Amino acid sequence: MSTLNWSEDLVLNLPVLDHTHEEFVQLLNVFGDTLDRGEDALPAFKALLAHTEEHFAMEERWMAATGFEPENCHSSQHAMVLNVMREVVRYAEELGDREPMPIVRQELAQWFPGHAEMMDAALVYTMQQRGFDPASGECQEPALEALAGASGCGSTSCGH
Repeated sequence: MSTLNWSEDLVLNLPVLDHTHEEFVQLLNVFGDTLDRGEDALPAFKALLAHTEEHFAMEERWMAATGFEPENCHSSQHAMVLNVMREVVRYAEELGDREPMPIVRQELAQWFPGHAEMMDAALVYTMQQRGFDPASGECQEPALEALAGASGCGSTSCGH
């Protein structure tokens, strides 16, 4: 059984990001399938973590290039998710405790669609508005003073 199904709802029409998101879903499902089979899921989880670190680093570079402050909600979510994932690895390796793995599996499956549909969609919108090219890292339009240092995530309900 899939942990999370890839669907058109997750497509943001930015091919490099859509591909990265689809890979995240695939790796999450491999991790979940490994758990379901009762096998050691740590290698699959570490592969998911490595991918997620690269994935978030890519988005962080884009945010920096388009005028987001490092303290924005989007970055905060990235940091929180990576901290939890790294703690799961630490628990497994140092304490022999695999109990957090199925919990984080479900939490990631619940968290990811909302993050992609809100936070990542706002980033893609900002990138489009700035004329940002993810391949070159260049903006056609430099960050406006109003956007430079933006600390929000793009959501009207954001408290930042």
